[in-house]
Amino acid sequence: MKTRAITAFFFTIVMLGSIFLGGYTFTIFYLLLSLAALLEFFKLIKTAGIRPHRNIALFAATLIFLMTAGYHYLQFETKYMLLLVPLLFSVFISELYKKAKIPFANISYTFVGFVYVTTPFCFFYSLGFLVNSPEYSFHLPLAFLLMLWANDTGAYLFGMKFGKTRLFERHSPKKSWEGFFGGMFTAVLASYLISLQFTEISSWIWAGMALLIASFGTLGDLVESMLKRSLDVKDSGTFLPGHGGLLDRFDGLLIAAPVVYTYLYLIVR
Repeated sequence: MKTRAITAFFFTIVMLGSIFLGGYTFTIFYLLLSLAALLEFFKLIKTAGIRPHRNIALFAATLIFLMTAGYHYLQFETKYMLLLVPLLFSVFISELYKKAKIPFANISYTFVGFVYVTTPFCFFYSLGFLVNSPEYSFHLPLAFLLMLWANDTGAYLFGMKFGKTRLFERHSPKKSWEGFFGGMFTAVLASYLISLQFTEISSWIWAGMALLIASFGTLGDLVESMLKRSLDVKDSGTFLPGHGGLLDRFDGLLIAAPVVYTYLYLIVR
């Protein structure tokens, strides 16, 4: 518990610092974090005997993230993202020169890495530019993390106290419906407190964001549990002592961020 507490303290400080220290710090931090999470995903997948194209994937993921940043900062046309197409399809060509028994499994999991890890981090990053584009604003990324943490904390506390009805025992035996609704309650409560400070968005939109984070954040946790169970591993990595890997800490973000961005883009923009 001491190790978990120390890791959580410094983890929180770093996360908040990356948001408060401006757009460039935010960009660099989440670029590196997304690449580290992608590396962790590939390392996890390799335990099943699959060999994704790590180097091509890391290069492509860097370009995808930097092009996302360039779109927000420079407002260039999205047509330039088509430059990624030859690079992505080079995965197929590269596999021709490997002596792999399951070549299309290697190809498939390379692309799964983009979809499951890189794309969600790009959506979360884009929250920083949704309201005042092209100017960076920390309000939405901070609110997202606070609601996500509130949901996790509420789900844990309510689940420990009242949890009886299993939510999805096949993938996560400890999760309960009582914990799920407790997490949703605390996330909505956090959204109300946030709406008192950040008034550029109405309270009901903040509440809707909280409901989506609670719902899809929980699904993200279950998806990551499904991944680990399919590979028969306990944690996705050891990057965070006492907490496991990066995917363990950001599993809720990976599914919730694209949904929340879509919701806010359709309503706020």
